[in-house]
Amino acid sequence: MSASLVYLDNNATTQVDPEVVEEMLPFLTSLYGNPSSAYGFGKQVSLAIEKARERVSQLLQCEPTEIIFNSCGTESTNTAIHSALSADPDRQHIVTTRVEHSATVKTCEALAKKGYEITWLGVNANGQVDLEEVEKAVRSDTALVSVMWANNETGTIFPISDLKEIAKKKGVYFHTDAVQAVGKIPVKLGDSGIQYASLSGHKLHCPKGVGALFSSRRTRLAPYLLGGSQENGKRGGTQNVASIVGFGKASELAALQLERNEKQLRVLRDRFESSVMERVERVKINGDTENRLPNTTNLAFEGLDGEALLMLLDDKNICCSAGSACTSGSVNPSHVLKAMGCSDTHARASLRFSVSHFNTEAEIDYAVNVITEAAAKLRKAFK
Repeated sequence: MSASLVYLDNNATTQVDPEVVEEMLPFLTSLYGNPSSAYGFGKQVSLAIEKARERVSQLLQCEPTEIIFNSCGTESTNTAIHSALSADPDRQHIVTTRVEHSATVKTCEALAKKGYEITWLGVNANGQVDLEEVEKAVRSDTALVSVMWANNETGTIFPISDLKEIAKKKGVYFHTDAVQAVGKIPVKLGDSGIQYASLSGHKLHCPKGVGALFSSRRTRLAPYLLGGSQENGKRGGTQNVASIVGFGKASELAALQLERNEKQLRVLRDRFESSVMERVERVKINGDTENRLPNTTNLAFEGLDGEALLMLLDDKNICCSAGSACTSGSVNPSHVLKAMGCSDTHARASLRFSVSHFNTEAEIDYAVNVITEAAAKLRKAFK
């Protein structure tokens, strides 16, 4: 295989599906009307948004009115947290984990500086929370329990059903960052007892710059962006129509192909993972190998520097990640791996690989060959 791009960083972003692009094109050219306009040209665009809302809701098995389009998963998470806090000003306590995405972590850190109290739950060596610790952490003044559906770095899937039951029993709102889970595994939100869930289009083979918040119809939502009456008054600002249409198409494709894609992703991931571990010395899997996303593996190359290995792979046009794309450039080791009890050295020796259904077995085999050679080169250089 030639050294064309081999993209194994699909938890960072995904290739836009050609069918999604085709669906979007009219709204970038001829159908440019403002969906809030009263005349027919604008209403035609508004109907396209509602069709997209229906498609997203079908993927998530919820009501269309429970889907609020916005700019990204980060906006969704910020909206959910602030909405939960505004529901009862006397509740100024949040329970979350130490392995959340930076959208949750940074928001909670900022709230802590304003006087809110945050309980940061630890995880075990597999990256899993202790349900008893969660239950003990929830108090009478807790406004929200926020735990991601699946971790973006390790792929670890959390026991969302059990977690939301704890929150329900305690009379507390529950939010989940479902950005990495949607489209890879079944995510059913309607009548689930979950109040808020964050979604992002660009993890689903849709362009960047569009996301959605699931907000249960039984839960009051305090708008985060104030302005016009867009999104049924729940999110001000003129909608990103073309990308919303694309999000709808991507959701339709994901719903139709979910079972097939889930199997395909697992086959590709396992082929890659087992081959690397057979051919490269001292490689360990980070995270829960039983409960994880089918497309994700986080590997520690013991004795090597992950950034150095990353650069060698980049030279061969192989894309992977040393952690979350949102924390790239950080000099600190992964906060997720550190929370799992990994040493700085172990964390810095780790790389995340995440496949999509656009990847092929030939690409996987090429990547394994390059990783094998690069690892051997680094071990020889640092002996």
